[in-house]
Amino acid sequence: MTNAQQVSATELHDLLKSSAEVILLDVRQPDERQYAFIDSAQAAADLFIPLGEFQARAAEVESHKPENAFIVVYCHHGVRSQSAANWLAGRGMKHVLNLTGGIDAWSLIIDKTVPRY
Repeated sequence: MTNAQQVSATELHDLLKSSAEVILLDVRQPDERQYAFIDSAQAAADLFIPLGEFQARAAEVESHKPENAFIVVYCHHGVRSQSAANWLAGRGMKHVLNLTGGIDAWSLIIDKTVPRY
């Protein structure tokens, strides 16, 4: 199985500020998404597909991804998102990144207005 690369919260922040196209992919549960999410104002797209629905809905990711865009998968701490990111990378999708530490790291390091849970 191909493993997706890791991206830190700081690296994601820099990537979002750059000219790169970034697609955020949240694989948490709906109640988690309602409570907290990464502001996607600088992202090319913001997708929400809970991990339990991920394989059945993976075509949605492919339909939103320009060829050179980065897909950054995230969850609460980076474990569920690692599984989804590896699944995408294993099917040949390029530029797939897992957010190390998940939204919790994002809240601690980048945006303290994002609630922690």
